[in-house]
Amino acid sequence: MRWLAISRTTVLVLITVQTGAAQAAGDATRGADIFRQNCAMCHSPEPGQNLVGPSLFSVVGRAAASIADFSYSSAMKSSGIVWTADQLKAYLKAPRKYVPGVKMMFPGLTDEQDRENVVAFLATLRNAAGGGASPTTQAKASRSD
Repeated sequence: MRWLAISRTTVLVLITVQTGAAQAAGDATRGADIFRQNCAMCHSPEPGQNLVGPSLFSVVGRAAASIADFSYSSAMKSSGIVWTADQLKAYLKAPRKYVPGVKMMFPGLTDEQDRENVVAFLATLRNAAGGGASPTTQAKASRSD
């Protein structure tokens, strides 16, 4: 019985820690605003809609330079990056320093919380099980104006 009480307490502590970490990771609603202001002129959140930059739909977990119909720089092609949240945050800080030779001219997001928020938004850009709003609908719904 004592083991069961310890296990329940351990599980509750782990859930609390994981929930806190997830909440601290970023605000997807604020990230959508930052995306619109800084990224949307070159990147689409929609699947298959490449602009000057590749679509960022389902970017989290995707290998860099993996959209077949987009012309990536050789630097990005040879980077070997898989876009985890940490990789994206590091890249968004200073893209041309993180992967020298990339085509992306954006200087980066200097504010760490802005990077966290954008990555939280990017993590929402994927097919939801059972349907759900498109990324454009999600972004429009998150507007604060």
